[in-house]
Amino acid sequence: MRNWIIGIRVFLALSVLTGILYPILMTGVGQLLFPYQASGSLMKSEGAVIGSELLAQKFTTKKYFWPRPSMNDFVGTASVGSNMSVGNDSLLNTVHERQKNRNTRDLIYASGSGLDPHISPESAQDQVGRIVGERKLTPEQRDLVLALIREYTE
Repeated sequence: MRNWIIGIRVFLALSVLTGILYPILMTGVGQLLFPYQASGSLMKSEGAVIGSELLAQKFTTKKYFWPRPSMNDFVGTASVGSNMSVGNDSLLNTVHERQKNRNTRDLIYASGSGLDPHISPESAQDQVGRIVGERKLTPEQRDLVLALIREYTE
């Protein structure tokens, strides 16, 4: 009986320590040291939240850079992959359809989370021709777009 009491006390102590105190401490430290990141790296326009730097948004208009595809239609509350095998006919059809309009792997295959906002420099450069054509940019403006891609490549 004594071992049961000791076990229950240890269980309760560790539950409070790891389930309440540690999360509160880490949340406080995160908010103090990294307030922007701890709050979700939210982007604002005129005081209103318009998105997060960490979540891709769906762009289908040809005048914008397209993100990696998402299996959940860019729903931020559901970060999931497709769970489809490489032999799945639905997945193969989706990939073949994407290959008609896109040339680089980043733009053909979804990321693991389905919400990854990052694309490779090659994928960004591959889209410049489409964007320049849609926006009717001059060759000088095209060069500026390429320079911006180089400047903001992580």
